Amino acid sequence: MREPLDGIAAADEVLRRPFPLPSVPVPLCRWVDVIQVAQEGVEVAWNLDDTRPGTPGRLALYAGTEPPPDRELPDASATTRHDPFAIRTAPLTEAEPSLRPVTELTWRHDDLHLRLTAQGRWDLDALLALARSI
Repeated sequence: MREPLDGIAAADEVLRRPFPLPSVPVPLCRWVDVIQVAQEGVEVAWNLDDTRPGTPGRLALYAGTEPPPDRELPDASATTRHDPFAIRTAPLTEAEPSLRPVTELTWRHDDLHLRLTAQGRWDLDALLALARSI
């Protein structure tokens, strides 16, 4: 399932509660996509302004009452734990430079499954702070 939604209010309706958003600033966005990817799961993707060298290209947050759909990441690292987060990375060699590597954090909070996917050069501590702010 990949159904575009008309904004964050539609994501709230799918979850039957407010979609959890970061409370810390994210880099400058060019556009945002809101997509229903499971019966009760939504992914919000911030497509970032990657016009400056070395800036990351994308940040996506999945929230749902069920685990996020599996995402195959070729050559992904073994999953490590940084409680409560499970973390894995992959080089994404076929992607544009601003979209590689990819770092994925998954965890549960209250009754929601969450997955934060960061593409491009991200500092892990900054990603952890962002994830904790959700």
